[in-house]
Amino acid sequence: MVNQVVDLDRVKEVIDRSPKKPGSLIGVLQDIQREFHYLPKMAMTETARELNVPLSKVWSVATFYNAFSLTPRGENIIRVCKGTACHIKGADLILEQIETGLGLKPGDTSEDMKYTVEVVNCVGACAMAPVMIVNSKYHGNVRCDRVLKLVKKV
Repeated sequence: MVNQVVDLDRVKEVIDRSPKKPGSLIGVLQDIQREFHYLPKMAMTETARELNVPLSKVWSVATFYNAFSLTPRGENIIRVCKGTACHIKGADLILEQIETGLGLKPGDTSEDMKYTVEVVNCVGACAMAPVMIVNSKYHGNVRCDRVLKLVKKV
């Protein structure tokens, strides 16, 4: 994994977009994650200080919600559903195409920080199985020969 240096001024700019009160915590963490593609430790420390909340509370929120990541993620998040319907209709084949084409297994982030691959249990789109989500765009009835085209289209 690539170590990233985070600019404290950028962190402060993100925090300054929200009211400096404890009730802003989740929104601020979402904004930080959107900016940096994860929650850097230094940014969480600064968030605690600026919002006047204990650092333990910031860490508690950041680790409770699986939408937050404490490790750097790529610009583009590729999620492959492995719920029952997607599994039966070929989710493993989609993951094989991603591994072959991008050299990434579930949980991996590319060295250039362009892609992160994740497996999700169910996205609630069983009628479209198998489903792959690239960033926030859902792709249903995904065929193996289209996987890399859909990924590289972003």
